[in-house]
Amino acid sequence: MTVSPFAPFADLAGALLPHATDQAGDGSHDVSHLQRVWKNAATIRDGEGGDAQVLLAATLLHDSVAVEKNSPLRAKASHLAAMKASAVLGELGWPEARIAAVAHAIEAHSFSAGITPATLEARILQDADRLDAIGMVGVARCFYIAGRMGSALYEPADPQARARAYDDKRFAIDHFHTKLFTLASGFRTETGARMAATRHERLKSFLDAFLDEI
Repeated sequence: MTVSPFAPFADLAGALLPHATDQAGDGSHDVSHLQRVWKNAATIRDGEGGDAQVLLAATLLHDSVAVEKNSPLRAKASHLAAMKASAVLGELGWPEARIAAVAHAIEAHSFSAGITPATLEARILQDADRLDAIGMVGVARCFYIAGRMGSALYEPADPQARARAYDDKRFAIDHFHTKLFTLASGFRTETGARMAATRHERLKSFLDAFLDEI
């Protein structure tokens, strides 16, 4: 018998997954991303506590509105997803206070939104989502998204940006410096920070090897 990746809330997951993503064809924000974020969130919750049902709902609906990385509306994506989540959970009969808890966690998870998470569940979701942006999965997602945006792998004349400004809209490895390397220092939970430190080292090791090969 197959165990749901969203156990022990398989029924809730079944109700929410049809609303979870409208980013057709985006392999960096698909159901596998939601599974990984939930795995991260559940691991962090084991060490930190928190409302698991609120956390699962926030995890499944945090990317429910699609806004591409290069869109000028990117900073509004989490707000739009929070609004959609509120409507979905309202239709399921959730109490207003729990809907608000889910909506805040979703709105605060986004790097682009710049919102400080005010609840434990919001801190856990932010950490869980950012864990998926670093480490080896983060490397894969970085290059995948760069391909979707039409970016080159690196600037061949100056790959380490010694005589130019970083430009992660044009060169994939520049994104390591403009964002990915900054994430590990901003984790909100002790458990998440420990997990992030391990993945941050993997991220650095990858870039060192990449630069050696080119």
